[in-house]
Amino acid sequence: MTFSYFPGCTLRTKAKELDRYARISAEALGFTLEEIPDWQCCGGVYPMAKNEIATKLSSIRALASAKEKGQPLVTLCSACHNVIKQVNNDMQTDSDIVMKANNYLKLEEAYQGETEVLHYLEVLRDKVGFDNLKAAVKNPLTGKKIAAYYGCLLLRPGKVMQMDNPENPKILEDFIKAIGAEPVLYPQRNECCGGYMTMEDKSVAESRSSKVMNSASDNGAEMVITACPLCLYNLQKNSGSELPVVYFTELLAQALGLK
Repeated sequence: MTFSYFPGCTLRTKAKELDRYARISAEALGFTLEEIPDWQCCGGVYPMAKNEIATKLSSIRALASAKEKGQPLVTLCSACHNVIKQVNNDMQTDSDIVMKANNYLKLEEAYQGETEVLHYLEVLRDKVGFDNLKAAVKNPLTGKKIAAYYGCLLLRPGKVMQMDNPENPKILEDFIKAIGAEPVLYPQRNECCGGYMTMEDKSVAESRSSKVMNSASDNGAEMVITACPLCLYNLQKNSGSELPVVYFTELLAQALGLK
C-alpha cells in the first residue's frame, strides 16, 4: 500500500523524529508514505470565511497531487488533517469554491474533492487493522497506563471529520491496547488544551493544559499520548505537570522495536 503524504511544517522542522518514526513504522507494517512534491503549509487553521479562497489553495494543490497518483492523502498532524479534510469537504459540497479554486490554480484536470483524506491513525485502524498491528508488536508496553488526549481538531466538526465519535472516541484507546498498554479514561481527554492561545494569552493555555494533565494524572495515567504537535507543546511546556507527554508515532516505533 502506498499513500500520498503531507508531513506539514512542524513535523518537518521542529519535530523531525516524530515524522521519521511514522515513516519507518509504516514500512514495518507494509505501507509506504510517499511525500507529495512541493507541498506548502496548510495554514494550520481552517479559514471559515466563505469568500476566503487563497488560504485554501495549498490544501487543494496537495489533494489534487494525491488524486493524480490515485492515492489517499495521509497526514500525521491533527491540525493539518483538520484543515485539509475541511477544505476537501468544501470541494465536494460548494460549487462556488470549486469554480474559484480551479480557475485560480488552472489544474490540468479540475479537482472536485475526489481524494480520500486519512489521518495516520485511520490508516492503522482501517487499512492495516489494529489486530495486525498487535501481531507486529515486538516490544509491547505491557502494564503501562496511558491516557489518550484527543484535543479539538482530530474529531471536530464531527460531520466532516467522521473519524470517530466526537463525544466518546476510542481510536487512540484501541491503538494503546494494540501496542500492549492499558488505556486510561479521564474527563478532559476531548477538551481544548488552549491551542493557539499560547501565542496570544499564555495563561489560557496554561490553565487549560493543567486541567487536562491533572485530570489524566488523577485517574492513574503514567503517560499521555497525543496526535497534535501543538497539543504536545502545550501539555509539555504549559501545564506544569511532570507527567510525560509523547507523540503516538514515537510509541508506535518503540512497540515495533524500531526506536
